[in-house]
Amino acid sequence: MREEVDWNEAARASLLLKAVGCWRNNSDSWFAHAYERLPETVRINPLSGDQEWIEDWLKSLDCKPIEWFNGVGSAWTMPFPRGKAEGEEKSALAALHETGRLTRQEAVSMLPVLALEPKPGEYILDLCASPGSKTSQIAEHLNNSGVIVANEVVRGRVNLLVSNMQRHRSRSNIIVNHDARHFPKVPEFGYDRILVDAPCTGTGTTRKNPDVWSRWKPNGGRSMQKLQIDILSRATKLVKSGGRIVYSTCSLDPVENEAVVAEVLRKDPSLRLISAHDLIPNLVASKGMKKWPMLSDECSIVQDNQGQASLLPPSETEIIDALPLCMRVWNDESKGGGFFLAVIEKQSSQESEGDIRVDRELTEEEAPVDNEDIPQPISSEARTILEKRLSHLPNDLWVRGKKVLWSTPQAHEIWSSKRSRRGGRTRIPGRRWRPLKVVYLGLEAIHLRRGEFERIVGSAAKVLSDEIEQALTEVPSKVIDSLLSGDEPDPSLVSPKLSSNRGNFLLKDEVDGTTIPVWIGGRVSLMMRTAEVHVLRLMRGITVDEEE
Repeated sequence: MREEVDWNEAARASLLLKAVGCWRNNSDSWFAHAYERLPETVRINPLSGDQEWIEDWLKSLDCKPIEWFNGVGSAWTMPFPRGKAEGEEKSALAALHETGRLTRQEAVSMLPVLALEPKPGEYILDLCASPGSKTSQIAEHLNNSGVIVANEVVRGRVNLLVSNMQRHRSRSNIIVNHDARHFPKVPEFGYDRILVDAPCTGTGTTRKNPDVWSRWKPNGGRSMQKLQIDILSRATKLVKSGGRIVYSTCSLDPVENEAVVAEVLRKDPSLRLISAHDLIPNLVASKGMKKWPMLSDECSIVQDNQGQASLLPPSETEIIDALPLCMRVWNDESKGGGFFLAVIEKQSSQESEGDIRVDRELTEEEAPVDNEDIPQPISSEARTILEKRLSHLPNDLWVRGKKVLWSTPQAHEIWSSKRSRRGGRTRIPGRRWRPLKVVYLGLEAIHLRRGEFERIVGSAAKVLSDEIEQALTEVPSKVIDSLLSGDEPDPSLVSPKLSSNRGNFLLKDEVDGTTIPVWIGGRVSLMMRTAEVHVLRLMRGITVDEEE
């Protein structure tokens, strides 16, 4: 109880509250919704094929759909605070998240992808991607057709991004490790849409990060702004003519928001703002600010308003009139967190993709070579080995060490396309990733051992079962139920076809198509993670004694 009182007192004495009083009217209304713990909110992954069951499960818990969410799948508010699920609800929620069927994500964090409007088959760049909740949301829109290049500069956070995209089980991701300010021009033809969810001071996150109250100072936004401008400026060089950029932050400070957008618009006349409000029409939100005060370090208004030009409101009438097209989401409007969105489109410019001046094109011998641990298209020899075991295989397979990864045709297009360096003046031949620093891509589908087939990865079993012809056996529903209950029957009792076989196989329910990977030896044993078994038991109404 004492901790809550101290938190409230710290919030009331904070510089942030004083700043909000300078940025808008009725700061008391904002404050009343700025410190209670957020509710748990989730987004359902429609690629899992289990959306209907998950929605019914959420309804049984009295969860409510988020009314303004207009993306693919659906989004829900749960009837308890963030991280406070208990008992079976807690374990089920964790299992559904771990198996990629849903993603726990703050509601306002879903907004940028709704404004981006990705379409299947498109080339998308997420410049500041980790931990990956927005990347996975983009992947759901792409529907395993197209590609989302997900970038993260911090190597440790790259690993988290890889983990979350593997959890999600989509195939359209390419995960890379670059400083977003200097992202290479790969592919040379550019991206259809780019998301810049920029690093910021997080002043809209007080409901989940209460230390913001005591930590934030006005110089925080000023110190972040150059980085934000540089990243957004780079995005404008990488997007195609006619393409779209969404710039977003979880900050309330106009120095990190409208001021950044105004500075980038000032530099490039080929850019124009479009209405974020029209793209998410059911959301209650405010227009972008046309002007804002300069604040001292004590959050008093500096009357002379002198300062660095990029920190000040714009003087250009065209930019001033356009800024209300941005979207400000205040805590009292969203009943959640605070957020900012700007949607920028690049109009046709004089220097189009076909007008890039190239001074020199490198030969194959001069071009940079990929490192050995970077994914490469599967060789014809490796594919032949796998086809002997699995018969027909999907296209767009890659190999990284012992792992076979399943991606999309657009990933291969990027790999095979020409790219440029040194400001675009030197062109490098394709059929390589460099200078793109690729860490991972696609869905982990098959494991190899000494160059031979070892097993199908459990997370890929369901989608891969529609592609392969061998190593797959249809069985009655009771066999699937028995294995999920913990039984390990003799192979002959499962199917006469399996009695003389050994190794990894997929069993498919002949009624509903549920597919599970098993290992056949003297017995038939499940090869699935605990979370997957948990979810399938829930979906099939299987109860198991706790002792088991």
